[in-house]
Order: sequence, then C-alpha cells, then structure tokens
Amino acid sequence: MSIFDVPLRTLSGADGSLGELTGKTLLVVNVASRCGLTPQYEGLEKLHERYAERGFSVVGFPCNQFGGQEPGTNAEIADFCSATYGVTFPMFDKVDVNGPDRHQVYAELVTTADADGEAGDIQWNFEKFLVSADGKTVVRFRPQTTPEDPALISAIEADLSAPG
Repeated sequence: MSIFDVPLRTLSGADGSLGELTGKTLLVVNVASRCGLTPQYEGLEKLHERYAERGFSVVGFPCNQFGGQEPGTNAEIADFCSATYGVTFPMFDKVDVNGPDRHQVYAELVTTADADGEAGDIQWNFEKFLVSADGKTVVRFRPQTTPEDPALISAIEADLSAPG
C-alpha cells in the first residue's frame, strides 16, 4: 500500500487521504504549535506557495509526542496555524509518529534514512520527508533543517524537475 492510500482525517474532521495529492511532490512534516521550531511554519508556507503551481504541497501532521508541544484540539491547531502563520497547506489529524501507535503514514516514512544514513524514529517536531509524485520517499531531513535550507530547496526542485 502506498502512503497515498492510507485513510486519514483532516483537522476539520473530514475523512481524507494523501490520495487527493497523488501526482504531487510532497513535503510531509510532523508539526507542533508550542515548539522552539514552530516558526518553521512560516518557511513551510512560503515553500508551499512558491512551488504549488509546479505540483508541490507541504502536508502537516500535528504530533504531541515531543515534550507535549502540541496539546491543542484540532480546532485550536487550525486556528493557531491560520491566524499566526497563514497556513494554507493541508493539515491532518494529530498522530503518533513513534511507538506502538505510530500512524501508518509514518510507519512507511521512518524507513527512509537521513543524510547520515540513520533511519528509524522521528527525533523531534518538524522532521521532514520529501515524497515524490509516485509516492516514494526521496529524502529525509531532520528537524533542524529549516525550510529555507539550500539542500531542502535543491531536493524539491530536483524532484519537481525529474521526468515523470
């Protein structure tokens, strides 16, 4: 099964999946509203806007597994993201990214190694996975990699330019 086929719920509570984004390059990010890295929302939204017309989307998955930094309800998360950072990219229901209740999407993503060859558990909020239009995870960026990082931008541009 592809990550595009995994059933999800949106922040508004509607049934959905990443299947609605099939054919797009995705940057899948576990997000949190009360984290030192939360300002990355601004850069993520800029990436989303910059590349949307070329078939790209950021996708956010709130997670409360790291220091309880995403304690809000889905409605509170949606309000915060919209009012504080103007987020327009798709956001899904709060999920576990590690442990026995790890969401299916993340069960697939964590098999991808980062630049140091390390796969496995998510380290913290704002870990990023670039997923190609065919659903294959291309590259993994650890939380400290900002949305403005040249390596991340190069990976996005390379995937968008790849023959498909």
